[in-house]
Amino acid sequence: MKNIFIILLMFCFAFCGKYQKVLKSNDIEFKYSKALEYYNSADFNRAMPIFNELMTSFKGSSKYEELSYYFAYTHYSTGDFLTATYLFNRFLQDYPNSTHAEECKYMSAYSLYMEVPDYTLDPSNTTKAINKLQEFINKYPNSDSLINCNLLIDELRQKISDKQFANAKQYYTTENYKAAIISLNNVLMDFPEIIHREEIQFIILQSSYLLAVNSISSKKENRLIQTLSNYEQFIDNYPNSKFKDQVSDTFNKTNNSIEELKQSKNEI
Repeated sequence: MKNIFIILLMFCFAFCGKYQKVLKSNDIEFKYSKALEYYNSADFNRAMPIFNELMTSFKGSSKYEELSYYFAYTHYSTGDFLTATYLFNRFLQDYPNSTHAEECKYMSAYSLYMEVPDYTLDPSNTTKAINKLQEFINKYPNSDSLINCNLLIDELRQKISDKQFANAKQYYTTENYKAAIISLNNVLMDFPEIIHREEIQFIILQSSYLLAVNSISSKKENRLIQTLSNYEQFIDNYPNSKFKDQVSDTFNKTNNSIEELKQSKNEI
């Protein structure tokens, strides 16, 4: 076991020594060939600093285009997606007619997509990624990547809709029922295909009832009637809903509240 460890250690020193010789070399053509060797072997961490150094040496040369292309991919491949997005965009600015232009346009958008956080966090990069993907679709409507772009946009829009739903639902949780109704209806209008649609309409119904019963007397009846309207809409859309029992209970309580109001008026 000890002998194996020594052999591995000697191999590591030898390999690292060879890499240091590449880094210290003044032969830029040799460095370029070694950087490509590392790149093609998926050793991106070793390829990156060499490419970075050569970006200055090859500026203005015929190799600069390919070097810029590889340099962007080393950042993408090591998980530095924001820098990769910048480098792919810069490549497009420098070489808009390159054979790599379509690929780099897609990769600039995809790199930004890879940087999108969980839906609970700041959605600004999510919106930017959607815009970038849409730009690609508009520029290359016949691309082989078109289907994937649309799938990614759908996924990102789902993240935004989840965020908007969570924000709107918070109004219900904090008993701000009027704001909850307005916000949840806005979510339905902005994201008609949202997967939480049934739950949203259920919360709107519950908010409507709770808003009504906690209203001043002059507004209570109209708001209870609106609750019945929301109930009918919900039942029409989701006759076998998982919320069916709760919805029925809300319907019964709403009718009882309306009857109580009518009796109070008759007594007066």
